[in-house]
Amino acid sequence: MEAQAVHIPDNEEYRELKRFIEANRHVPGPLIQVLHRAQKIFGYLPLEVQHFVARELGVPLAKVFGVVTFYNFFRLDPIGDHIVNVCLGTACHVKGASEIIQALEKELGIRVGGTTGDRFYTLSTARCFGACGLAPVMMIDEEVYGRLNPQKTVRILRDMKDRAAAAETQNAKNKEEK
Repeated sequence: MEAQAVHIPDNEEYRELKRFIEANRHVPGPLIQVLHRAQKIFGYLPLEVQHFVARELGVPLAKVFGVVTFYNFFRLDPIGDHIVNVCLGTACHVKGASEIIQALEKELGIRVGGTTGDRFYTLSTARCFGACGLAPVMMIDEEVYGRLNPQKTVRILRDMKDRAAAAETQNAKNKEEK
């Protein structure tokens, strides 16, 4: 991976990350800890953040990129405000998880692992939620939805989006009244 000139803004997020790096520079193998903190600060690890980490730690960008792409808990792309996670455990699979995923992909216009353009939803999967009696199951953030079918799944997403839009409208209205 070739080093390129990348503009790193001087803002509070980068200053916070720099302080963390300085405080942890002498800890053995600080790269993963630094990347975790960077992801917590920025929400994901865009290339400019990886350049910054490489420069500040004095390690090759290829090493940083290799670690980021090796471990599945690091994200190269921003995630949505709400994580839609579909269970792929045996019970859910047998009871139609693949149809749930197809309905979600169609409704959201993204594939598993993607985030909607408005960054409202990120679609992902997991092996088992331990809610086999409710199969097929999905979670949105921390809430479990069970006994799904494609139509019910789409309705849940639309209702959530409608509630968020109504709340946003109400907040704007309340601000105007003040």
